Amino acid sequence: MKKERPSVRRRVARLLRVPPFVALMGLFALCMYVPAIVAATTRDWQTARSFLQPGTLFFMVFLMFAFATAGSPRWRGARGDLMTLLAAFSLLPLMLAFPLWESLQDHRYLDIYFEMVSSVTTTGATVFDDPGRLSGADHLWRALVGWLGGLLMWTAAAALLAPLRLGGFEILRQPEHSDGSGGSRTIRRKDGSVRLRRHAALLFPAYGALTLVLWAGLVIAGETPLVAACHAMSTMATSGISPVGGVGVSGAGLPGEMLMFVFFGFALSRRTFTRDHSWPDRKRIIDDPELRMGLFFGIAVPLLLILRHFAGAVGEDTVNSIGGGLEALWGVVFMVMSFLSTTGFESAGWESARDWSGLETPGLILLGLAMIGGGVATTAGGVKLLRVYVLYRHANRELERLVHPSSVGGSGGQARYLRRQGAYMAWIFFMLFAISIAAVMLALSLAGLDFETALVLTIAALSTTGPLAELAGESPISYAVLPDAAKLILAGSMVLGRLETLAIVALLNPEFWRK
Repeated sequence: MKKERPSVRRRVARLLRVPPFVALMGLFALCMYVPAIVAATTRDWQTARSFLQPGTLFFMVFLMFAFATAGSPRWRGARGDLMTLLAAFSLLPLMLAFPLWESLQDHRYLDIYFEMVSSVTTTGATVFDDPGRLSGADHLWRALVGWLGGLLMWTAAAALLAPLRLGGFEILRQPEHSDGSGGSRTIRRKDGSVRLRRHAALLFPAYGALTLVLWAGLVIAGETPLVAACHAMSTMATSGISPVGGVGVSGAGLPGEMLMFVFFGFALSRRTFTRDHSWPDRKRIIDDPELRMGLFFGIAVPLLLILRHFAGAVGEDTVNSIGGGLEALWGVVFMVMSFLSTTGFESAGWESARDWSGLETPGLILLGLAMIGGGVATTAGGVKLLRVYVLYRHANRELERLVHPSSVGGSGGQARYLRRQGAYMAWIFFMLFAISIAAVMLALSLAGLDFETALVLTIAALSTTGPLAELAGESPISYAVLPDAAKLILAGSMVLGRLETLAIVALLNPEFWRK
């Protein structure tokens, strides 16, 4: 009996089922046409060619890889999933740096590679101290890469890290019908490329729609369309990339900051943008432990800071303006949520808060907020609010046992959905995070950096909050003047902070390499 030949539709579908890393190459290659079009509209033909030609070249390379790997067996399993993410954040920037390097021409490739690693990991550390050095298309490319990197983390957290019980999911007890991200066991059993495609199809509409809403709001507030697009994408991706040097000097002003403040909430909990079966008895978003923990920090820290500022203002006899006090309060509130979400945008009121009281706000608070970070399976970095919540619950239970040694706890409420050793796993991650800080600081010290600079840059890289370098130290730290060894160390630290230490440890586990 003659075998039926597959239809054209099946052949196309088979061609599209390429390995995830190859698919990412094609996606980013197509996105190079976006800044090329923007540069062409402003008649900047040199910049347009710098993006158009590499985009075409790399897309042809993608097609060759797609044809070559369409019928080959997939690299399945946890090993392939984690290796895909590691390659996306470390090797893909080699391709992403090429058009920007062609556009600028007078910068070294290492600096541009550092810039692209910073963008795709949503860190936002930049070697360009003067934003005017880059064209609008160049800034758009940085923001677009960061936006796609944020989308990749949104998707990978649900599709890859949740089934592996990494990225914060290791402390949750997985229901039988779920993979930890709202998916079914049928989806969980499929290989990583299938899960990535399906979760991307579910999350991309929400991610894109929220970005468009914020962009429209910023344009209405008075921002130019290009700058508004960069700030909207950077807010959703928590990358903190700005083409004008920050939101404090943008045209949107206070209304724009208020809009961004609202969208910081999407980095505090995954329940703000997707369904989650990890807490099935929590019908309201406000009952989500991560969101409540984030709101606690968002209220308590600004209150302490503004009281400190007020005490300084009274001591200096400068309390002469209610408006100045309100502006200072807003600046503190915005900064706390900006760094808790690991975005790193600076409010115009932050400077007003220091001028109003005459005191310098210690950068140690910003470092602490960035280390805590946002929610699990969001674009935020840091330790994550869920781990902080679990350790808080564990500490609360231990204090309760001091008063009532024979009491029995942890049988109801949210404790039912935490692993028996959830606090133990959270504490292990804290220890690994602390060891990572020590190791990176030691490496940076050997590269010639002093203690304070090494500390600030290490936390900025591991928490993916690049703007800490400008605000957390006694004086602003420039990434451009760092030695090459320090830039390579920080680039690796950004990848480590984005993937998290537990994922790297899991990747080094021999069980992942056994067939």
